[in-house]
This record gives sequence, C-alpha cells and structure tokens, in this order.
Amino acid sequence: MKLQLSNDFELIKEKYIEVIEHTEHMEEHARWVYGQHPTDELLKGYMERNEMYTYMDGDKVAGIVAITMYQGDDYEPVPWEIPLKKDEVASLHILTVCPEYQGKGVARKMILDIIEHAKKNGKKAVRLDTLATNIPAQHMYESIGFQYRGKQNLYAKNTGWTDFLYYEKILLRNEGGV
Repeated sequence: MKLQLSNDFELIKEKYIEVIEHTEHMEEHARWVYGQHPTDELLKGYMERNEMYTYMDGDKVAGIVAITMYQGDDYEPVPWEIPLKKDEVASLHILTVCPEYQGKGVARKMILDIIEHAKKNGKKAVRLDTLATNIPAQHMYESIGFQYRGKQNLYAKNTGWTDFLYYEKILLRNEGGV
C-alpha cells in the first residue's frame, strides 16, 4: 500500500460518504455527517493546497487523509511537549479507512507511512486531534508512540460542543531538545 496525492474530488467525496454510511459506531467515534463535516469546501480546499492523500492498495482506495505541512492556529492553545514553529509540524486531518479495509491494521500502516512522509519533509513532529469519544483511535495513536498533550472543548457543526483530544509524536531529537 502506498500514500498518494489525490485531486479527484468526486472519488474522495464518494469514499467519505461510503465511510460515513457504512462504518460501525460512526455516530460515536467520529460523528461525521457529510455536508457538515467533511464538507465539499473542506475537501476542495485540501485538494487546492495539495494536501489530500489516498492510501492505495493497488488501484483500490484503502484510506484517505489530509496532511498539512504546518500546524493550524486552532492547535496553538495546546500544551505541546516542545514549542515548534508552525512549519516544523505535519498535522493529520479527516483520516479514514474505507469500510472493506477496516479492522485490518490499515490505519496503523497509513499513519506509519505518514510519519515517514513527514520526516522526509523535514518535520519535527506530527500532531493530530480526535474526539474524546473515539477510544479506538486514541489507543491506536498511543500504540504508535503518540503522546496525549491536551484537550479543548470546541464547537463543530457535526458534533456541537465537544471535547477534542490532541496528540503528538516527536520525530527528531538531539541533546538540545529537538
């Protein structure tokens, strides 16, 4: 399987809708409602900035993720292990695994490939957030070496006010810190 940049809006949209409609516990773990989150505008924005990736199993899409090679302003209040400039961080957004690949370790493989991608791009950390109710994702992130760094109670159209948990994996270390 390999990570590949994608600008195929119709394919990406179709796959997110498929995930939303056919993922067990969607209403608890991610609470995605297409049109509220993710939206056409969100997906198109990632594509315009060359930040939308598919995780391909031959010619089949196994997963999708947006990877930004910077940290957004909404991550500023989080008490990260070490202060880094926004462009020293890769951030993961709307990571998903297509229904036929769920439960097969694809998300883990995908994140490990994303970590390598971030390293190749000179990033010092990978950061992400997840809903506090998404216990399976939290366990997976922690098993890969991500550390919990904090919580924010935020409003989103699809969730209302809810707790988002923030995780970080430091990629480069030296005796002076990072």
